[in-house]
Amino acid sequence: MSEKAFDYWDFFAADAKRTGSDMYGRLAEGVSGDMEMRELAARAKPGQPHANLLFAAVHFLLLRGAQHPLRDFYPDLNSGYTKAGDLFPPFRDFVRAHRAQLEQLIATRVTNTNEVGRSALLHAGFRALAAEAGEPLNLVEIGPSAGLNLIWDRYGVSYNRDGKAAASIAPDAPLAIQCELRGDKIPPTTTTPQVAKRLGLELNPVDLSNADDRDWLRALMWPDQISRLERLDKAISLFRENKPEIRSGDALALLSGALRDMPENETVCIYHTIAVYQFSRQMKETLHDILTVAGLRRPVWRLSFEAESWEGRCPINLIRYHDGTRDERELGHAHPHGTWLEWTA
Repeated sequence: MSEKAFDYWDFFAADAKRTGSDMYGRLAEGVSGDMEMRELAARAKPGQPHANLLFAAVHFLLLRGAQHPLRDFYPDLNSGYTKAGDLFPPFRDFVRAHRAQLEQLIATRVTNTNEVGRSALLHAGFRALAAEAGEPLNLVEIGPSAGLNLIWDRYGVSYNRDGKAAASIAPDAPLAIQCELRGDKIPPTTTTPQVAKRLGLELNPVDLSNADDRDWLRALMWPDQISRLERLDKAISLFRENKPEIRSGDALALLSGALRDMPENETVCIYHTIAVYQFSRQMKETLHDILTVAGLRRPVWRLSFEAESWEGRCPINLIRYHDGTRDERELGHAHPHGTWLEWTA
């Protein structure tokens, strides 16, 4: 196994603990020193993160009812409780017992997580956009998965500081996202911008009417972060009431057509949240080129929330393409799941 693979698992272990999952951090530490587990995870499709797929595949089988002592270590399967002790030996035993099923899942599935907590960041970002570019907004999401962040304005948000609400948006909404503030600024909480059109472009769309797809979406959630799972289930219920359009296919192939479908005299913005990191360098350059060309006819905006580097910093950037120029500014940075936000704009 290459040094690069070892570095990956070492990074994932540290990053999982940093982002709030001691369970997956400890599992990654175990996998890092186990050649059999690492080679199994490496059966993932090119560009897919090995750890997320291995852990999601195991979680998927457990959610589907697989019986094994490993279940006792998964809080979401035990009303929030977890068995004490080293969970890697039962994890490894489970993997060996279900290797054929896990190989199939790892080789064929993708990590199209739909983290609803990121809508707390979209609320702030789209308010900043509307203040600068005007309403109504016409939005195209790249990599929306099931589309739960396409309906970001259906959710309320509570921006908290030191455990108390510092600002809120629609606190009585059926789903109110909790987001801790860092720094001394408060993100904009003015009237929610009007959205004229919303559209998703997804290579592997999740069909929420399909139980298998729903279980895979839940399996991608980390089992010791139960609040994320509960939030996901509420968002799915809201999404079923009003489903935006999601076009299936390569987002880069579909994007130019999607932009042409948007009104010429209204604000148009494409956005993505922890999705474009899976693009190759060439794909990222192609995305930039498509938006540069589209911006020759009228301003095209881009709201980006992506991991900036292996150090894990995730900035929120607002970018304007117009007349061959690209103007970018950082609005803030946040936890990859939207758990906290530091607004700097």
